[in-house]
Order: sequence, then structure tokens, then C-alpha cells
Amino acid sequence: MHEMHTSSTDNESTIRYPGWGVAAAAFVGVMTSFAPIVPYTFSLFLNPLHAEFGWRRQAMDGTFALAAITVALVSPFIGMLLDRFPPRRIILPSILIFALALASLSRLGANISRFYITFFLLGLVANGTAQFAYTRTILTWFKKHRGFALALILTGSGVGSILIPPATQWMIGHYGWRNGYILLGGIALLGFPLTAMLVRNRPIASVQSDSSTGMSVRAASSSAAFWLLCGITVLSAFSENGLVTNLAAILTEHGVTAQSAAVALSVRGGAGIIGRLCVGLLIDRFSPQRIQTVILLLAAVGTFVLSFAGTSVVAFLGAAILGVGLGSEADVLPYLLARYFGRKHFSVLYGLTWTAYAVGGATGPMFIGHLYDTSGAYHVRYIVSLAAVALGAAAVSLLLRPAPESSSTMADAAIIALPISLEE
Repeated sequence: MHEMHTSSTDNESTIRYPGWGVAAAAFVGVMTSFAPIVPYTFSLFLNPLHAEFGWRRQAMDGTFALAAITVALVSPFIGMLLDRFPPRRIILPSILIFALALASLSRLGANISRFYITFFLLGLVANGTAQFAYTRTILTWFKKHRGFALALILTGSGVGSILIPPATQWMIGHYGWRNGYILLGGIALLGFPLTAMLVRNRPIASVQSDSSTGMSVRAASSSAAFWLLCGITVLSAFSENGLVTNLAAILTEHGVTAQSAAVALSVRGGAGIIGRLCVGLLIDRFSPQRIQTVILLLAAVGTFVLSFAGTSVVAFLGAAILGVGLGSEADVLPYLLARYFGRKHFSVLYGLTWTAYAVGGATGPMFIGHLYDTSGAYHVRYIVSLAAVALGAAAVSLLLRPAPESSSTMADAAIIALPISLEE
């Protein structure tokens, strides 16, 4: 890439700024990644797989839990790779493996072990395809519009969650669940070309030493702020994944049609787009800690409404509120990490918070699946309990204090000055 010295290519506020091209490619990559595909289509396959093989609900939910646990274990390692190597070296192989693994689910047989093995593989590469892999690159390109740029790429997940579930449900309804998995494998490949062409770290020379660009992993992980962020992440992931991975089955049991249940998943994603863009505009101007509290409260309210959703209208309303809430939570976390701890070890720290997310994401679905297998139904009180967990996350967020000025300044300096690979 040749060096650019014109004001239009150095100014984040102009459309010609190269960082926006990187953000657009990242948007498409996130839109077709693990984040919108696996959580938002998982519940669409539960009833067909049960009808085909007679698998118990908790056993099927266990595959999602396995993927989440795998994400928990490998995210810090992926973070270290992203801190050391150009992003495409990690993202492109992950996309290929992810797509092939999804398509291979079309060949499932009665032995559920293959289902588990495939979801283990999906968990291995999940964060190599999702916003986790793209976020650090976006941070190298943006300072003034950092919050909005992060919101933009994360909005890709919302767009994917709007488009992918109805398309998958249509394919399952017309051509069967096996073709549904083939469709998902094809969708997963759509982010490959733009990522290969455009996604790269910003080629800026170092103007200060590494030691002044952020906290060490040990220092950050010893701080109260880091553990509060992890606690919030565990609780919100428990609530979100416990609900979303079972949402279609919950709604259909409560009287909502299968097609409307798929639309509700899309409504949740669409509302997430609105929430993320609003948060992206507000977070650079107002307290990110209090913005986080508000969106977690919205998530609790949305979950509570969905617990009583017996009609399409109520389902859409609850999904919309939920989407604005939990859809925006993912924007705030990387922003706060950069504010509190800088960018020197950003990907490793982000990986550790993803470990926290995966712990909640694994236990939430297993909790709801166990309750269903025990009682034979998705009782209202089960979903209300998830709303209470989301409310707990909001309460914990009130304990977060503003980042010290020195940490915030260090983070901003890191965005400009961290030495990075110029290869990609």
C-alpha cells in the first residue's frame, strides 16, 4: 500500500479515508460470521433434528455449549495471534474452516457425536471470523470516530441476524434441514473476498515506545474494572444465549408460528442495528459506563416481555427491545477495554473477556435446556429468570467508574502510535 499524505485520505471525517473501506469489508465479514449465523439459526434446527433423530433438547443445546466453551479456551490464544500477525493470516483460514464445517452438518447421521465434533470445530475458529478478529484492525484506523466505526462493523452482525434466519427457515421449510446447513456454509464464504482485498492494519510508523501504549496483561487483569467487565459479560451472555438459542422453540411452544418466530429473530437483529448505531454516536460524547447500564436494562425488559409472548406482536416487541439492549452491549465492551487499558495488549484482554462471554454463553443454553427436559415445557418463570440475570448485569455495571485520565490518554495515544505490522 502506498503512503497517503493528502488531507482527504488522512481525515477520518471524509468518505475517502481508507479506514472506511476497511470498516466496510469488516462489516461484511462480521455479517457472515459465527456471530449472526450460529446463535441466530441454532434454534431453527432443533425441531427438525429432534424429529429426524429423536435427540433430546439438552443434548442438542450441549453442542452450542461445547462451541462456547471452546471459544472460551481459544480466544486468548487467537488474541495473541492477532496482536502479533497481520489480521488476514488469521481471518481467512478461519472463514474457510467455518464455512466447510457448517456445510458438513448437512451430512449428519443418527450418532450425535458428529454434531458435537463439528460444533467443537466451529468454536475453534469462531472468533477468527467474528468482530473479535476485526476490532483491533479498526482501532488502528480510527480515533475521532472510533465508537462509530466499532458500531458500524458490529452492525454487520445485526444485518446478518435479520437476513440469515428467515432465509434459513425458508430453506428448511422448502428443501429440508440438510440444505439449510449447505446454505449457511455458502453464506459464511461471502465475507472472504472483501476481507482478502481490504482488511489490513493501518501502516503508521511508531512515534513512541511500546511501554507507553497500554497496561500489561497482568496489571489489567489485576484491576477491579477488568473483573467487573468480565462479570457483566458472563451475566449478559448467560441471559442472551440462554434465550436466543432457544427462542424459536420457546415462541412456537407459546403459540407463535415458526415463520413468525424466525422473523422475531430478525427483528431482534434489526433493532440491534439501530441500537448499535445510536450507541456508536453517543459513546464518543457521553459516559460509556452509564450507556452500558441503560442497554443492559433494556435487555432485561426485552427478555421479560418475551417470557409472555403468546402472539407475534408481543414477540416482535420483546425481540426489538432485547435487540436494542444486548445488541449494543458488544459495542461498549471493546470501547471500555481500550479506554481503561490501552491497545498494547488489547486483543489478549479482549480474548479474556470473550472467555468470560463463552462461560455465560455455554451455561445459559444448558440451563434452559435442562429445565425444558426436566419439565417438558418452556415455562414463563424460566424466561423471567433470564431477565433477572440481565438485570443483575445492569446492577454490576453501576460499579464501574470512569477510566483515569492517564489511562484514557494512553489509550488514545495507542491508537495512533502503536507499532504494527505493515505487511497487511
